[in-house]
Amino acid sequence: MQTYNCTCGNRIYFENTQCVVCQKEIGWCEACSRMTALEPAGDTNGAGGENASPSEFVCGHSNCGARLRKCQNYAVENICNRCFPGTPAEAPQPGDVPATVESSDGLCMSCELTKTIPDLSVAGNREKWARLEAAKRRLLYSLDRLGLPYCGLEPKLSFDFKADVEPPKNEWRKSGAKEIVYTGHAAGKITINIREADDAVREQLRVQFHEAQRTLIGHFHHEIGHYFWETLVAGKQERQFIKAFGDHNAPPYADAMAAYYQNGPRVDWAQSFISLYASAHPWEDFAETFALYLDMVSVLDTATHLFKSIRSNFRSRSVRILVERYQEVGVLVNEFNRTVGLIDLVPEVVVEPVVDKLEFIHSLVKRAAQPPKAAHVSSPHPAPEPVVLP
Repeated sequence: MQTYNCTCGNRIYFENTQCVVCQKEIGWCEACSRMTALEPAGDTNGAGGENASPSEFVCGHSNCGARLRKCQNYAVENICNRCFPGTPAEAPQPGDVPATVESSDGLCMSCELTKTIPDLSVAGNREKWARLEAAKRRLLYSLDRLGLPYCGLEPKLSFDFKADVEPPKNEWRKSGAKEIVYTGHAAGKITINIREADDAVREQLRVQFHEAQRTLIGHFHHEIGHYFWETLVAGKQERQFIKAFGDHNAPPYADAMAAYYQNGPRVDWAQSFISLYASAHPWEDFAETFALYLDMVSVLDTATHLFKSIRSNFRSRSVRILVERYQEVGVLVNEFNRTVGLIDLVPEVVVEPVVDKLEFIHSLVKRAAQPPKAAHVSSPHPAPEPVVLP
């Protein structure tokens, strides 16, 4: 994750909505893929003038200058900070409100992917929804940095953020059975139980399942691995997948998972897998290893941006150099965390069989990577390239 600069020169961060120095509103510009100060369109020369809508803004980056509208979930719900491009269809006439090209229902590209949100009448659910959307935006940022497609694939990617349904008190005759929401992926839809956005509950589950880490972003990294198995591996790279991860048909997934939950992981799991859960079945091994790959990319992207002595080429021929850099950063930050009593940033020991699996994923990502999409507005500079560093 990179940091950015406000027009006043102050450093701004990925989740910001206001500059703490000049007080300007801040947002993510989908035209140039950067955090930016939002300049009111009516205050800019040639960007709207007297005919500009008060809901229109201009990207504060001089080499973009796209006219923007806030995502509905930013302007109304206060759980987003993205802005989508809105360009005049023709030169406005006095008294006209400029027509715009915008998302179908006023949502940014990230929020459009969410099909189900929690019941906001329940106390605490709005905060949980906001945390889920923030984690999803970080996921999409990492996918964009890698050039991995997530729109236009089949099945279409979508997200449901749901809670367990409890039978109403004293109304058991009218209610059906309690609905348990399982975090997982099926046919392009990623479902997250919103209890994962409760830090206390998630920590209890982390201890219960003997996990070194359990985070919201970790769930997104894991479940998107299942999505990319379905879109990039199934029917295309299955022979190579079986060579790296094992046969996903023998035993069948349901049988393998039943055995895992009844008997626990293999005694020697640490010699071949990145986690206990990865040993349950090749599909879970792929998802856990894919999550590790995204963890590496995210951490190294941040480290490379903030520490000029660190360089990581995400397009390198082999993934091994990324693993080495990731572990070097991990040693440093782990010691920082231990100094103040926090859990390790990099708890994994990446053994050789896991490196081989990462090589498969690295190759898969490089083949699937697409050039950046053209900016949505007329601009002298297109959206930045996915990261390629010396």
